[in-house]
Amino acid sequence: MRDDVFVIGVSMTEFGVFPDRSVPAMTTQVVREALADAGLDASRVGAAYFGNTGQGLLEGQTMIAGQLALREAGLSGIPVVNVENACATGSTAFSLAVTAVLAGTAEIALAVGVERMNIGDRARTMSLFDGASDVHRPDLLQQELIDLGGDVDLDRVGTRSPFMDVYAAFARAHMKAYGTTQEQLAAVAAKNHRHAVHNERAHFRKDMTVEEILTARPLAPPLTVPMCAPLTDGAAATLVCTPGVARRLDRKGVRVRSSVIGTGVRRDLHDYSRHVTRRTATRAFDQAGVCPEEVSVAEVHDATAFGEVLVSEMLGLVGEGQGGPAAVRGETTLSGRIPINPSGGLESKGHPLGATGLGQIYEIVTQLRGEAGVRQVPGARIGVVENGGGYQHGEEAVAVVAVLEG
Repeated sequence: MRDDVFVIGVSMTEFGVFPDRSVPAMTTQVVREALADAGLDASRVGAAYFGNTGQGLLEGQTMIAGQLALREAGLSGIPVVNVENACATGSTAFSLAVTAVLAGTAEIALAVGVERMNIGDRARTMSLFDGASDVHRPDLLQQELIDLGGDVDLDRVGTRSPFMDVYAAFARAHMKAYGTTQEQLAAVAAKNHRHAVHNERAHFRKDMTVEEILTARPLAPPLTVPMCAPLTDGAAATLVCTPGVARRLDRKGVRVRSSVIGTGVRRDLHDYSRHVTRRTATRAFDQAGVCPEEVSVAEVHDATAFGEVLVSEMLGLVGEGQGGPAAVRGETTLSGRIPINPSGGLESKGHPLGATGLGQIYEIVTQLRGEAGVRQVPGARIGVVENGGGYQHGEEAVAVVAVLEG
């Protein structure tokens, strides 16, 4: 087995609402752009991992979506694996591509994620989220959310994904445990909206104040609409390769120090020490041989502003209970101690489920190459990506953490 892998090519479409862009068309775009970024021909790719969560339900294309889309993109005759792992689908495809190179089954492997969520039927799109928790025990989900965040009246709030109720319950539990406030959540969201102004690929590029976010339409208490990720279309791709291939190419390679997939264990709902993201992050940092204090920049899964608060703590980037105060103090801004989500995060950049994790990889690679322009983190050397998804017993059903070095 090999002991090193490099990211050598990345690409990402603009994220937004594009009902006329098909899954194969977006796939073709990002595959060709990633190959061009690396300076490679499609014939060099030895394996491909295709991430998508919604095409089966929303379009009826099941089982061979990757084979169909990738052949249109010019890739055929190689192993193609279809990947679906909740909102962590894209980063799971990335981890599998890394594993293929480490195992020696391919010198160059492709991870691509693509999602077309805006199909003109919002109710159908929203139903996609229903299967991301145990459909056989909906009563268990509701009871656990009450146990976490109390029994609140949600009848008067607007249409929303059930995961906004999940994140809202997570947030209320954290508020009770640590004194986190709605104003702190708004500070996280305001920071991310401000970052996205400088990201030409972001879904939303409007600067918003804390007050504007607090007074916006309520979604699920304590969350308001600008604190939550929109329904987004888009695609992203990453090429990984052996050190030998990386040395022969002109493009700067970014070293993959680790890429770890984790799932939960039995724990008390309020026990953060055994949270899936904390356990996965510990393994990722151990494998990478670095500590959280060495991280220059992070992209984390902020499907809501509270998601960033919790993940920043579980990664060890801030102390437990300090995610909200750190945002208020400006520690997580571009000019702060530990910049988080310079892309604007899911709240502003958007959340095309199968592409999200690879969009995060795109941002971190761009940062580590020193090519992020106005949103560049000076001297970025170590980047971390965290991508989670689904719900199982009080936490995400899956978490993926990757550590990259420029």
